[in-house]
Amino acid sequence: MTDSNPAPAQGKPAGRLGGLAVYGERRVFIMLLLGFSAGLPNLLIFDTLSAWLRESGQTLEVIGFFALATLSYSLKFVWAPLIDRTAVPLLTPLLGHRRAWMLVTQAVIVFGLWSISSLNPSNALIAIAGFAALVGFFGATQDIVIDAWRIEAADDSRHGAMAAAYQMGYRVAMIVAGAVPLVLADLYNWNLSYAVMAALMGVGIAGVLFAPREKAHAIRAIPVGDVPSRPALEGLEWIARLLVIVAAAMIMGAGLTGQPLTLNTLLGLFGLGAEGKAAVAGAWDARPEGVYLKVAAVFIGLAVLVLACWPLPRVKTRPGAYLAGSFGQPLADFYKRFAGVATLILALICVYRLADFVLNIMNPFYLDLGFTKTELAEVRKVFGVIMTTLGVFIGGWSVAKLGLIRTMVIGAFMSPVSNLVFAWLATQGPSLPALTIAIGVDNSATGYAGTALIAYMSSLTSIGFTATQYALFSSLYALPGKLIASQSGRIIEASARAAEGAGPFAVFRGLFARLPEGSLATGAATSGVTPAALGAGYVVFFLYSTAIGVFGIVLAFIVAAKQTRLQAGRAPETDDPAVAATEGQPS
Repeated sequence: MTDSNPAPAQGKPAGRLGGLAVYGERRVFIMLLLGFSAGLPNLLIFDTLSAWLRESGQTLEVIGFFALATLSYSLKFVWAPLIDRTAVPLLTPLLGHRRAWMLVTQAVIVFGLWSISSLNPSNALIAIAGFAALVGFFGATQDIVIDAWRIEAADDSRHGAMAAAYQMGYRVAMIVAGAVPLVLADLYNWNLSYAVMAALMGVGIAGVLFAPREKAHAIRAIPVGDVPSRPALEGLEWIARLLVIVAAAMIMGAGLTGQPLTLNTLLGLFGLGAEGKAAVAGAWDARPEGVYLKVAAVFIGLAVLVLACWPLPRVKTRPGAYLAGSFGQPLADFYKRFAGVATLILALICVYRLADFVLNIMNPFYLDLGFTKTELAEVRKVFGVIMTTLGVFIGGWSVAKLGLIRTMVIGAFMSPVSNLVFAWLATQGPSLPALTIAIGVDNSATGYAGTALIAYMSSLTSIGFTATQYALFSSLYALPGKLIASQSGRIIEASARAAEGAGPFAVFRGLFARLPEGSLATGAATSGVTPAALGAGYVVFFLYSTAIGVFGIVLAFIVAAKQTRLQAGRAPETDDPAVAATEGQPS
């Protein structure tokens, strides 16, 4: 993490263990517990809950609405400034700013899950939906605070280990939340399942109570100058601005979740009827045009959010100053600290994982090759998780040993290069050893790159704005991938057709001359091409996914050079008391 004057990391250099010793520190272990606490609620309020709802006789349409309970995770940057600027009475002096908020959010999550455990979807569906939304909102808020604590409790050299521990804990929680409730429901009942899940949140509470304090948190002042207080008018202005912020969130939510319900609800307030809502839903589901609409909705929502926070022209008001400061100051601070490179950094964040995000056709690819669902489950869900964890672990070690910038640059190579192994897998047919190699290479590379990106984004924040800045980075970094990934299927089928006869990609057909009988046959029949041509189409697609990853590699080198020069030219000291922070307590 940086302060107002970026300086090289001040953490201890890697010692004889080459960076592995960092995993033995107290705060890293605590991060494992907090990662578990963060991962538990997300799956419980939709994916696992959907099984209970279906078993109770709910329709798929009703179950689909419950996906909105997770909307808060996509929109958490909207209220992150509130977390940065608001102290919790009594708890903040006792625990510190971040730990106090963590304890509050965890208490509400426990209450929400426990309340769900006492209900039955057959006669209390609305109540369950309300509690699911409550758990979703405070689960997303918990994520905001845990990310902020993770960043503020460690120096740059430890961001990798902290990010790795967080991901490991999160993945364990996802497995627990996805499997344990189903087993308990089968053996006993769903009510006991959710009561046990509420109790397991105690892991996160223990993490909070034993966690060291984060670096000193200073709430940055928002200057209002000599603007007089006008309570009545300010109250009306607050209501108007907050309503616009809610509208912005509903528009963005429709884009980020891919479901038009929030947008239709908003448009319904302005008179849109049933036919209009059906037309919006149809446009949202259209391919590929619907993807463009979803991305456009995100940007339109952001524009409305900016409008809601913009000061009134030639009229100074306290609500305008507060909102402009809460949302504008974090972004202005970022551009000030990284002058000349800030836009490039944001571009890098957006394209860093692009080569991964376009791989949204992997299940059809594996099935086309001829693998069974059981084989895929064994290799992807068991061996794949192990290899991802290994990549995450190595990523954390790399930050401690090689430094943050070098790790970020290495991580930029991981996804594009690892995608080449899938081009090779396409030529091997349904070979389990080949699948194991491909999954092992890709998952370990993905784990490394993911840890590198999390650690890098963490280093870009500054004291006082940590929650807001990181929430914005983490909410938007996958957005370009949504647009480009929508074209994956078209690229494969168009490339396959171009490989037929004497087309430009016909040279790749020879790679599939010895495929086992039946491999790629079903998918080829569906696409109207020969199996060899479909295989050529897949090869072209994986080469394409590697090529678009080159943008991230180039940007990584440019940003690394510019950021290194920028940091070298800045003095490490700062006189700003708001950012003069101490190190976290000893591990």
